Amino acid sequence: MTKPLHEMPLGKLLESTASKSPTPGGGAIAAVTGALGAALAGMSVAFSVGKKSLAEHEDELQQAADDLKQMQHDWLGLSQADASAYAEMNRLQRLDEGDPARAGLAAAIQAATNVPMQGCRMAETALHKFERLSGITNRWLLSDLAIAAVLAEAACRACAWNVRVNLPSIEDATRRAELDAEAAALVRTCRELTERVEDACKA
Repeated sequence: MTKPLHEMPLGKLLESTASKSPTPGGGAIAAVTGALGAALAGMSVAFSVGKKSLAEHEDELQQAADDLKQMQHDWLGLSQADASAYAEMNRLQRLDEGDPARAGLAAAIQAATNVPMQGCRMAETALHKFERLSGITNRWLLSDLAIAAVLAEAACRACAWNVRVNLPSIEDATRRAELDAEAAALVRTCRELTERVEDACKA
């Protein structure tokens, strides 16, 4: 991947994703999905800030606008971190078994697993925010907020797959089980939160 995903025109991003290249791959695209969710939630907030009927929530909405911008930034950073972590792991895996550099492989695998796990956690944080926003934002933008939640859940589920795919390469069985359990729990929580946001947005 020659440049950050957010600097690519959409058509180029799609072309690069579909090409015979490991990057951008599922991890980076999962992170972009999370960023889109945060951006869409940001739109619902933008149409709520300054609205007289929501004046009692103005301070919280202003803070939410800042938080959602930061979420977008963090998700895009995660997309780059995922690509870098995967590239390093892939580089070390391709070395000959006797190459001294392979001593760093275990740490590279751990890094490539930690990045998508962080994405799962970020999705949970975003969904808690979206649930709160469902009661204090412009009702005409609730469908957009619901879609933002769906995207955040998708990002979590996608990141969880990138955690799972690396688990067989982790030698410590206890650590494998811990990571698997945490990813599964985050997927369940994000699904529940998304359902709550969707229900609130139907009201």
